[in-house]
Amino acid sequence: MAPPVPGPAPGTSGEVDELFDVKNAFYIGSYQQCINEAQRVKLSSVEREVERDVFLYRAYLAQRKYGVVLDEIRPSSAPELQAVRMFAEYLANDARRDAAVAELDREMNRSMGVANTTFLLMAASIYFHDQNLDAALRALHQGDSLECVAMTVQTLLKLDRLDLARKELKKMQEQDEDATLTQLATAWVHLAVDSSHPETLVNLIVLSQHLGKPPEVTNRYLSQLKDAHSSHPFIKEYQAKENDFDRLVLQYAPSA
Repeated sequence: MAPPVPGPAPGTSGEVDELFDVKNAFYIGSYQQCINEAQRVKLSSVEREVERDVFLYRAYLAQRKYGVVLDEIRPSSAPELQAVRMFAEYLANDARRDAAVAELDREMNRSMGVANTTFLLMAASIYFHDQNLDAALRALHQGDSLECVAMTVQTLLKLDRLDLARKELKKMQEQDEDATLTQLATAWVHLAVDSSHPETLVNLIVLSQHLGKPPEVTNRYLSQLKDAHSSHPFIKEYQAKENDFDRLVLQYAPSA
């Protein structure tokens, strides 16, 4: 399956999203690729540069490089970047996590209806890490971005509320069915429904290749499918191709 192509930026009319590669790398967990793309991309506005930096520093957080984020995001930085710094401070200092959550609670009470999507995502991430899933959902419900809805799906699945997760997934599909986040959320829901169903496993194999996941991720799903559904047409075709490849290797192997 071909990799996704850059699509229109949200809220634009057919305009290509300059940050597509940066965002896509972040969403699929390729954090170093996200950092590399962010450092390379040329952008058309200050607003897009701030958005790029949000993904750049979130990727550093995912790599546990909290010091980079705390050193580089200054008090004069944009509010979106201050939100990322808030999450970095929470992650970097175990002893201050309770105080950080208490401060966030006060901020959430002061800022009901906040329009800063990054702040809502970082607040929800702190609550999620703190196992306060109800507070995470309250934060996410104040935003309507695709990423807020995707994180809502993830949180509801952790709460075993598959019924509500499906409703949120439907919203994502209506908003942008082809988006990487929508495809990932679809896979999460399918896994929650029945991780052993053969068609679910086939979809996960294809999706993991489509999103450029590491080979071990694809192999894990493939092993599950082989073990539980060895006569499935996908496995038969896969094994036939494996046999063809082995024959070619033997045919062209150098003679001793």
